[in-house]
Amino acid sequence: MKRRPRGGHEGGEGVSGPDAPDVLVPVEALFRAHARFVAGLLLRLGAVPADVDDLVQETFLVAHRHGGFVPGRASARSWLGAIAVRVLSTHRRGLRRARRREQEAGAATIPMVADDPERRFETRAAVARLARALDELDLEHRTVFVLYELEGEPCARIAEALDIPLGTVHSRLHHARARVLATYRRFESARVDRASGVKHGAP
Repeated sequence: MKRRPRGGHEGGEGVSGPDAPDVLVPVEALFRAHARFVAGLLLRLGAVPADVDDLVQETFLVAHRHGGFVPGRASARSWLGAIAVRVLSTHRRGLRRARRREQEAGAATIPMVADDPERRFETRAAVARLARALDELDLEHRTVFVLYELEGEPCARIAEALDIPLGTVHSRLHHARARVLATYRRFESARVDRASGVKHGAP
């Protein structure tokens, strides 16, 4: 049986509005307002695109088991983001177990798809380098970085949603920024070196 909010909020602004702190927002309203956000967050956290729909559905199933969202602490986006992170983490652990079983059974591993060697526009290449830099972060640091830098969530809300101290959020964000910047610069330097080598090696 589904619990219904007393105020009957609809849409994005009504979902997390501070004017009704005791109103329970049902999953249907959360899904309409935030499904696209959850899908985008999962992609930025490194989910395989083919898995995103299932992961989004699982995120909202978990939200349903919680009975819905009560505004007034973390925002709905931060709350759903924390659930999505846990769902993705569980999914990845399942994949790792499956891979180990396949390897133990002698199954051949599937190679990672190589980066497209064709040169793209510089803006697209820069986005790709950022994505690769994010790939080098562990899930904890990547989650804080994505929620703060890319989704615009304040540190206090991230701390509340992830149930960690505010100082831990600041620490993870600091280390994630430094790691992303260093990795991005490394990829950029390698790109410049390759481009220079092509030019100097030309007859």
